[in-house]
Amino acid sequence: MKARDVMTAPVITAKPTDTVAQVAKTLLEHRIGGVPVVDDAGALIGIVSEGDLIRRIEAGTARRRSWWLEAMLDDATLELEYVKSHGRTASDVMRRSVVTATPDAPLHEIASLFEGHDIKRVPIVEDGRLVGIVSRSNLIQAVATPRAANLDIPVTDSAIRSRVMERLREQPWAHTWRLNITVDDGVVGLWGIANADAERHALRVVAETTPGVRAVQDHLIKEPPGGWA
Repeated sequence: MKARDVMTAPVITAKPTDTVAQVAKTLLEHRIGGVPVVDDAGALIGIVSEGDLIRRIEAGTARRRSWWLEAMLDDATLELEYVKSHGRTASDVMRRSVVTATPDAPLHEIASLFEGHDIKRVPIVEDGRLVGIVSRSNLIQAVATPRAANLDIPVTDSAIRSRVMERLREQPWAHTWRLNITVDDGVVGLWGIANADAERHALRVVAETTPGVRAVQDHLIKEPPGGWA
């Protein structure tokens, strides 16, 4: 699946001239955790999330430090914090460096962006315009609504076996040289050696998630300590 398959569109956005209070109301009214900021042409210029509004003078949550700790910080850090806590508009508090993706980005790439940048949403941009947004909840929705396999087309046992073996060869952890796969009426038999429980579990998942498989029987064994006599 790709970003376009799960993204939310149209996107709730803010203008750079919107007040911080307006942005906060938008987050609350729509029950969202962040809002992209776009210009009059629809181009993405920033994003404001809940985290950007935590330290605000209105709520009495502006950051307070002892004088000696504050003296250790550089001016740029203090200036940025002041703007974040006292700025009046979305333009003042938004983050201008935004991690984005295209509509054709695979979901595994979106997940990597979430992890690599420690973010919760990725705006989707096409031809310079904001066309959607993918949040972590969108990925969870994709998990909750798995694509149904096309089982209207008969799948032969030999085809299932070939596909299972093909998928195993794609995995660096699968030691296919010590495994064998049998298939009888859609029931996959796992034979061979799997020393670790995690490996055994992963092998079962590969088989279970292969289209056409009705059940999996685990006949795997562990290698005796010290090897085979």
